[in-house]
Amino acid sequence: MKKVAIYARVSTDKQTCENQLIELRAVAERSGYVVVTEFVDEGISGTKGRADRPALNAMMKASTQRKFDMVMCWSIDRLGRSLQNLVELLNELQSLKVDLMFLQQGLDTSSHSGRMMFSIFGALAEFERNLIRERVVAGQNRAKARGVKLGRPTKMNDGLRSAIQLLREKGMGIKQIAKEVGVGVGTVYTAINAT
Repeated sequence: MKKVAIYARVSTDKQTCENQLIELRAVAERSGYVVVTEFVDEGISGTKGRADRPALNAMMKASTQRKFDMVMCWSIDRLGRSLQNLVELLNELQSLKVDLMFLQQGLDTSSHSGRMMFSIFGALAEFERNLIRERVVAGQNRAKARGVKLGRPTKMNDGLRSAIQLLREKGMGIKQIAKEVGVGVGTVYTAINAT
């Protein structure tokens, strides 16, 4: 007999998870599944990460303890709004041999077609990450071409460089110089090597 957990979520305090829970319990009963626990996040956006969704976090922790074989969810958007986060959750659950079923979409990772669909989702998430990475690199290159200096702003100026070099000439150690002038050790090395 398959042990299942139910996950439900609504975005606002004015909404209720009760309709989701009623339908999911009924499907579990018709399928001969035993509902061992329910995880409910109320008034929390699907864009929030696992750390900001206590029930989702508790569900993922419980899955590592093998308390259930499957997670049943009303709809994909109840679990998450980001394709990348959904795929990460799925991969984590699958590594623990916990299946995932979405009632509205008719997706069930315990079936071949369900696993195939999530493989496609995984490919789409990777494609999305690559597009984002390409846009970031293109933006950085465009900024560099306009003369924008990327990275952290440096504290280094001629006065600081001179002070560091003077302290080093007096025999002070690298860490001591860094502490004295309020910069990192790498900055001290950069100033010393600039001579």
